[in-house]
Amino acid sequence: MFKQMKSALFWYYLFKFRKRAIIIVLLLLIALFSNFIYADIVEYLKLKNRLQYLEIALILKWIIIIFNLTFSIYLILTLFKKDDEFEEKEKNKPKKDDIKHSAKDFSQREKDLLYKKTLKTKADMLLGK
Repeated sequence: MFKQMKSALFWYYLFKFRKRAIIIVLLLLIALFSNFIYADIVEYLKLKNRLQYLEIALILKWIIIIFNLTFSIYLILTLFKKDDEFEEKEKNKPKKDDIKHSAKDFSQREKDLLYKKTLKTKADMLLGK
């Protein structure tokens, strides 16, 4: 039962944060892939006898790796923090009480729609007859 709970939590969080998980995996793959590209570039530069460019290739490789790793760590650390934008939207969202209090400006038809519990579709009305 404990294994099922662990699996359920894992899949829940993976589904909830799938965009960030995909970005993190892609960044780490790019960091690993840069090492293979660097090895090919080193061999190419040795074949062409242009060893003065090896320093630039090494610096670029480590810049790519460090950037991807730090960005991945940042994404992991901020994974469970609430977004400020989401909190602002929740604060600015009008509540039911606010809508009822501002109903003075509405016509009678709009007030009826506001206070009506359910809206019926045409199919619901046909089935109700």
